[in-house]
Amino acid sequence: MTDGAATGVAAQTPEPLPEPAAVRPSSLLVTLGAGGAVAGVLLVIAFGLTLPRIEANRAHALHLAVNEVLKAPARYDTLYVVGGALTKTPPPGVDPKKLEQVYLGFGPDGRAVGFAVGAAEPGFQDTIRLIFGYDPRNRKLLGMKVLESKETPGLGDKIEKDRAFVSQFDGAQPPLAGVKGKRAKPTDVAMITGATISSRTVIRTINNALGRLGPLLEAYRTEN
Repeated sequence: MTDGAATGVAAQTPEPLPEPAAVRPSSLLVTLGAGGAVAGVLLVIAFGLTLPRIEANRAHALHLAVNEVLKAPARYDTLYVVGGALTKTPPPGVDPKKLEQVYLGFGPDGRAVGFAVGAAEPGFQDTIRLIFGYDPRNRKLLGMKVLESKETPGLGDKIEKDRAFVSQFDGAQPPLAGVKGKRAKPTDVAMITGATISSRTVIRTINNALGRLGPLLEAYRTEN
């Protein structure tokens, strides 16, 4: 090979590409931070837009539940737990949504039929939220409905799906006692086989709520 040929070959050899510029850690952090901030703002905006609809759906579900556990009253009043008593008017400057609420139902004749009380306690998987109707005059429950539960599908979720279990609370006399097998007394609640923890949670939630609010319900009934 001649010198000219060698020179031609050398001239065709591609030059090496320049190495990419190193990314400074501070620049990367700034970029990630800016992206996270934008995502956060978008989430806040999206939540703000959907919150009214979520609250409206919850209010509608609660309205249906109150009517169910009070056996379709003609109307009901919202009462607030304030200073160890029930009142129809929340204190000035206090957000009513932050106060514990109880609902008093009335029949077509204007007479009170009972109170609907919401309560919640830890279950097997997560918190179980429920509402129940109670007639302090006869000291009997009017019904029970689970509002929110994440109990095991096919087992614990029977506390809201098993009609035989749910129907027991209509006419039951607190304080309730969980039993295995058939009911023998008005205070008995037959627990669900394979879901005794969830069953006991429902029973305990009602007993604790009435232990705490029962005197307030009775006092309001006699004074009004």
